[in-house]
Amino acid sequence: MHPLLNTAIKAARKAGAIINRASLDVDLLKVSAKGHADFVTEVDRAAEQVIIETISQAYPDHGFLAEESGRSQPQGAKGDYTWIIDPLDGTTNFIHGFPQYAVSIACMQDGQITQAVIYDPSRNDLYTATRGRGAFLNDRRIRVSKRSQMAEALIGTGFPFRDLEFLDRYLAIFRRVTAATAGIRRPGSAALDLACVAAGRYDGFWEFRLSPWDIAAGILLVIEAGGLVTDDQGGVGYLESGNVVCGNPKIAPQLLQLVSGAETAPRL
Repeated sequence: MHPLLNTAIKAARKAGAIINRASLDVDLLKVSAKGHADFVTEVDRAAEQVIIETISQAYPDHGFLAEESGRSQPQGAKGDYTWIIDPLDGTTNFIHGFPQYAVSIACMQDGQITQAVIYDPSRNDLYTATRGRGAFLNDRRIRVSKRSQMAEALIGTGFPFRDLEFLDRYLAIFRRVTAATAGIRRPGSAALDLACVAAGRYDGFWEFRLSPWDIAAGILLVIEAGGLVTDDQGGVGYLESGNVVCGNPKIAPQLLQLVSGAETAPRL
């Protein structure tokens, strides 16, 4: 196992332990709103802190891009390593006791995602990937699905809750995809949605206006599992735009045709 990945796993499991302990007394948590339907808890902050501390102990000259604390770069940093962290993707689910949330950690080296960990603490499921070495779930190799027909496909998505003005356009896409597929699921954690594509549980996934920490680790998982990932225009600007369309090699291009061109306004 790559040393960077091993450190990410250690950090994810420490964060998962904090989350699992807090899940026993969710009603006691202090919750604040960052925006419409966008919440943060003391658990998010504690989990992020332990992730950054664990990685910094091993790699003191690496930088971070984290959901709660933002971007940080130590003085005298060497090389171009940035860890992209979502300590609790699916906070709304967590505070409602709905067990669909995860820790997401990715390492970017010289502008390329090279390591990925998504940890589902409620199920103790660990998704990992190193660029060029495949994707794994609990140390077992995973691959994207083999379905080729949209009419048979199960597709994941998420609603653009941060921008309700865009919702009407999104719902038009939702109707098109619903009519063309076997079903759509919206559990509420983009990281786990992408992991489900990598594991072959979903045949495809799309969502718009996400943040880098929502998708960085999941993107590498899908690629290493044999899937295709693009932005909504068929390019590779997903980390910049926050717009992701992905799936197995047969479904992803068909899904892109259904959703492309809908996102025209800049992400807020």
